[in-house]
Amino acid sequence: MATTKPAVATKPIQLEASIACANFAALEADLRQLTDAGVDSLHIDFMDGRFVDNFGLDFSMMETIRRVVDLPLDCHLMVEEPERFIDRTARAGANCITIHYEATCHVQKALQQIREAGARPGIALNPATPVTCLDYILDDVDMVTVMTVNPGAAGQRLIPAMLRKIADVRHLLESSGHANVAIQVDGNVSFAHIPAMVAAGATMLVGGTSSIFHRDYSIPEAIHAVRKLVENVGRAQ
Repeated sequence: MATTKPAVATKPIQLEASIACANFAALEADLRQLTDAGVDSLHIDFMDGRFVDNFGLDFSMMETIRRVVDLPLDCHLMVEEPERFIDRTARAGANCITIHYEATCHVQKALQQIREAGARPGIALNPATPVTCLDYILDDVDMVTVMTVNPGAAGQRLIPAMLRKIADVRHLLESSGHANVAIQVDGNVSFAHIPAMVAAGATMLVGGTSSIFHRDYSIPEAIHAVRKLVENVGRAQ
């Protein structure tokens, strides 16, 4: 797919905190700081040990988070046959549920199940998955997640070609009349890479250890730094 320079996003860039990177020994304190610092939503990864090597399906933690803070919860199901978990994830308080295109042979049906469960549906694409797979499901999604690393583990390097992929998704959405669909970026959303991601067309950033939970910054400092980077990209466009 040919890449063209995307239009500058007119909506504010949304910032999500990846809870997998939080300090679990002081989770409530982190959640309070995230709320006070103005993060837009919380990103919760679910893993089944099959679609990715890691395992983590903690609905009780999700319910606890919901009791502590009132931020929107975006649940990323990195699981085979996500249909098995959609309804329970929605009942636990998910506002958005993202499934992987590669994880089910009934993608459109699963997206419909998410919407019927009362959550917003998102579709995630692994690095090697072509953008053309979106052609016939854009009416069924509120968000496209571009995985800029292979799913399942934090601390990976960004795959350079994924910056072009973000731009390709933006071009597809703009040209097909789906400009309202969010483009989320997940994977090494670092201070170094955020400007290029936003310039390529990302509208939602999932921050982990390379930004929001960076060891050299407090949570408020990190969120402020990300916001400034995003502002500077807008001025430069």
